Amino acid sequence: MYHFCTISSADHLHKTLALYDSLRRIHTDAFLHVLCTEDLMDKLPSGNIALYHISDVAHLPSAQPIVSKYSSSADKLRWSLKPVFLHYLLEEKSDKVIYIDNDIYFFGDYAFLFDLLDEYNFLLTPHHYPRDPDRDQNWLEANFRVGLYNAGFVAVNRDAITHLDWWAACCAYRCEKNPLRGMFDDQKYLDLMPVMNERTHVLRHKGCNVAEWNKAVISRTESHGQIYLDEKYPLVFIHFNGTTVRAIEQGEEPLLKKPLATYMENLSKYRADIQASDLYQLPGILEQIKYRIWRTATDASL
Repeated sequence: MYHFCTISSADHLHKTLALYDSLRRIHTDAFLHVLCTEDLMDKLPSGNIALYHISDVAHLPSAQPIVSKYSSSADKLRWSLKPVFLHYLLEEKSDKVIYIDNDIYFFGDYAFLFDLLDEYNFLLTPHHYPRDPDRDQNWLEANFRVGLYNAGFVAVNRDAITHLDWWAACCAYRCEKNPLRGMFDDQKYLDLMPVMNERTHVLRHKGCNVAEWNKAVISRTESHGQIYLDEKYPLVFIHFNGTTVRAIEQGEEPLLKKPLATYMENLSKYRADIQASDLYQLPGILEQIKYRIWRTATDASL
């Protein structure tokens, strides 16, 4: 059985269920564990899906400082509980578990990821942000501000529990976007994982975690109805976060238009009135001003 997990709030249940459908469409023995950070959540369908609440993981020492510190911040609580929930599942449910954000959707076979966990205990996917020092240097610098790896995907086996507890302790210390301190929520800490854990594997399969942020570095092509990344890696999963959906809608990712349509059709099973525009918000004047101020302040500190 292939064990996955995600963390969700009640208002994102439709994404969680679409994710579950995509996993089961590829392998019927996939199982999705869902941690809800709210007291109430709509009933989940019967099948290989289970609901957990914070009380289920609160007994773990790594959970206690996180729940205490971030109980009033829904985002920080969800992000920081990733390593805690993985620890819990490794002890209680399976010796291999993959965490995925609930806005991820699978299109290709993922069994090889679990096979990799026979040799490695921690799998990470790089962002693959642009990194040219002669142009678009803001993207080059984003690698170091936001993090080399995307925390929307983390795969572990039972040997990684110590490293998960370290990650949880880091999140308990600080979970914030603070480029001046070299921090980005739960994510930036993962930069250290390959350094401190020799059994970390950085995925080279570029069909994993396809998103708007890597479109400049990883080419998209189509052959016989199959999407390939860098012309040789078949599409495995797309991260349909706001920037990715917006890029597709604005014509910047033409080959991902059909996958988005598939995703939206699946989402509509659980939220009939949903539109692609509901998944992103165009940046307003205030957001643009904030970004410019942040850039100016950050550049001044270098």
